[in-house]
Amino acid sequence: MPSRDIIQDTILSERRTSQDKVRRNYLKKLYGYTKRDTVIYASAFTSRRIVNIPSSIISITTEDIQGFMSALKGLKGDDLDLIIHSPGGSAEAVEQIVQYLRSKYNHIRAIVPQNAMSAATMLACACDEIIMGKHSALGPIDPQITFPTATGQYTAPAKTILLEFEQAKTEILRNPQISPLWMAKVQTIPFGFLQFCQKTIDLSKEKVESWLETYMLRNEVDKSNKANQIAEWLADYDLHKTHGKPISIKEAQEKGLKVLPLEEDQKLQDLVLSVYHSTLVTFDITDCMKFIENHFGKGWYLTLNIPQQSVNP
Repeated sequence: MPSRDIIQDTILSERRTSQDKVRRNYLKKLYGYTKRDTVIYASAFTSRRIVNIPSSIISITTEDIQGFMSALKGLKGDDLDLIIHSPGGSAEAVEQIVQYLRSKYNHIRAIVPQNAMSAATMLACACDEIIMGKHSALGPIDPQITFPTATGQYTAPAKTILLEFEQAKTEILRNPQISPLWMAKVQTIPFGFLQFCQKTIDLSKEKVESWLETYMLRNEVDKSNKANQIAEWLADYDLHKTHGKPISIKEAQEKGLKVLPLEEDQKLQDLVLSVYHSTLVTFDITDCMKFIENHFGKGWYLTLNIPQQSVNP
């Protein structure tokens, strides 16, 4: 397996556009080995180039459904390998993507070469099994809420907003004299916002629980209870403490997710990591921020004009 620096040197020794050729060649080889339709959904969220790039550009959005439609056009297989590298995004967008993918495929494997976090973890949980390496990570599914403040947009876990409101009630009851301090803060919360936070938390847990029971755990004894426990664990903000906490393959397996080690199949590992490394090079040397591409080299690509001086290959 060529390492990332070797792949990058190969690309840079030719034309910059050769990165497409290299990446697509590895995708084609991966499909040739597995004989399963192969699609990569990747974002540049780990690239050095994303400074000052809006999070909506690199996150899962409803626009991505058009990308999946483009990438799946012409594919005829019953089984799909979905390579995921994403920080997450909209749970509603994931729900639409899952509906589309499950309408076309009988069996889906999520392959995580490095990170599938937050809503990307939700997407992985809608598959029949997950393949991870020793270095790979899933993430908690507790929703993050972005809202306006006096100093600009702010993003926080939905659970912390609810907890802070409960803290305000407790402290005001204990000492009414501090109520003006809390009122100034509480009055900045829009009407219905607390209910929105709770419903968003409920949605993440309910969808993951339903998908696990329907697909990954469908042949398990007591699948409903197991699906519920896994969903509750993934959504437990108090347990994970940070939204970006990496969940390893060992943790995922211990909690009951059907996760297979990438290292068990050396050929598969070599091909998957070659696809992934060439994808990272694409993000490092081009203006591409996100793409969804199949093993025929067809798909959808989101690019931005970024000054080349920000790149240091």
